[in-house]
Amino acid sequence: MCGTLLMANMLEGSCKLLVFLLYQVVPVKVHREGHYVAAVFEHQAILSPNPAALTNRHSALELMNRNLDVYEEQAIAAAKQGAQLIVFPEDGIHGFNFTRTSIFPYLEFVPDPLLLKWNPCREPHLFNDTEVLQRLSCIALRSKMFLVANLGAKQPCKHSNPHCPPDGRYQFNTDVVFSNNGSLVARYRKQNLYFEYAFNIPSEVDYTLFDTPFAGKFGIFTCFDILFYEPAVSLVKKYNVKQVVYPTAWMNQLPLLSAVEIQQAFAVAFNINVLAANIHHPTLGMTGSGIYTPSESFTHYDMESDAGKLIVAEIPVSTPEHQSHPETNARSVENMGHMNFANLPTDYQVCNKEDPKDCCRTAGERDELPLIFYREMMYDNFTLLPLLGIEGNIHVCANTLCCHLSYQRLHLYNELYVLGAFDGLHTVHGTYYVQACVLVKCGGLVGDMKDGEKHK
Repeated sequence: MCGTLLMANMLEGSCKLLVFLLYQVVPVKVHREGHYVAAVFEHQAILSPNPAALTNRHSALELMNRNLDVYEEQAIAAAKQGAQLIVFPEDGIHGFNFTRTSIFPYLEFVPDPLLLKWNPCREPHLFNDTEVLQRLSCIALRSKMFLVANLGAKQPCKHSNPHCPPDGRYQFNTDVVFSNNGSLVARYRKQNLYFEYAFNIPSEVDYTLFDTPFAGKFGIFTCFDILFYEPAVSLVKKYNVKQVVYPTAWMNQLPLLSAVEIQQAFAVAFNINVLAANIHHPTLGMTGSGIYTPSESFTHYDMESDAGKLIVAEIPVSTPEHQSHPETNARSVENMGHMNFANLPTDYQVCNKEDPKDCCRTAGERDELPLIFYREMMYDNFTLLPLLGIEGNIHVCANTLCCHLSYQRLHLYNELYVLGAFDGLHTVHGTYYVQACVLVKCGGLVGDMKDGEKHK
């Protein structure tokens, strides 16, 4: 077979011609100035029927190559549509629900690209246990575009290291990025694991960036990371990242943890582009991918179909000179309803007054309290305030967090919408601190609210 450019150089005539034809399937497209074409693929991963069972490297590679066959098909399809970068989901190559021992045959050695320049497709024998990296590299090289994928990585350590696990190796949930010539240009190790007992947390947070000729600097993080300050918010704030690639294996949980709402919210809140690729397994509640700009979204959310989905879209390059700075948007609290919340100074987003009710009052506001009530969502007790009237500016607070909403309705229906706030420790399905502002539609009607629910 003429599987790689390296193999083609070892053979004669016809094989070289075949490789030439493979490269010609990628059309040359002229992209609009200030724009680039991105692709994300929501992949229905082929999974091990028993991920906790022990297997060998040969069997592990057989399963992973079946998923990589799909990756290659989709990369070629994206390239034909002019894509310059493609993102594949978390766990899409090997699957999930492994133990620390059972995942070992699936792990690859991923060197640090900041310390070593390496093209796995052209230099396949430089390291052992890199067959998946080699194939991903060749897919990027053939399709002539940047490629982002997720896999399991292993890194040996010495027992003299106090943090070294007893089996003498670290195991990381790892994203890899290849350039359009097949070179490994970035490696990110997931910081915030979600019940992933097969993997370790890196001792230091990876702030991973990579450069592209078509859209400048990109940042990268994985799945559960999006809910934490590190590394997601730091990439945006400290490193001025305007483009993010985001592999995920997200299980949707309504009303607050749907993949597309979280992904879109991050793009809008931070005024950046987010390229998000999710796993597709509706029976597990896993779907929801998209290409998001601050003003437009190209999404896929399908709980019915068993097929994967390729999304390709042309989007504007989001660069620092195109963005407004938070300082230029500083205004008084009275005008907060007309502001972009992402651009608010921190003091406006978080209230530190001793009495949280003071945070919700502005000059000239009536002394009487609003119709605040409390309900449990996602196992957390939210403070809620109904939206009454055709338009308004409202505020609701919980502990040190205040949420602000300016709204208008085209028509006033007898439906109950509420603005909610929660600021506290979440203790179900994991323990972590949450600050959340939400706008939700309730199952009841406005007329169903009882006087007993007022001023609780």
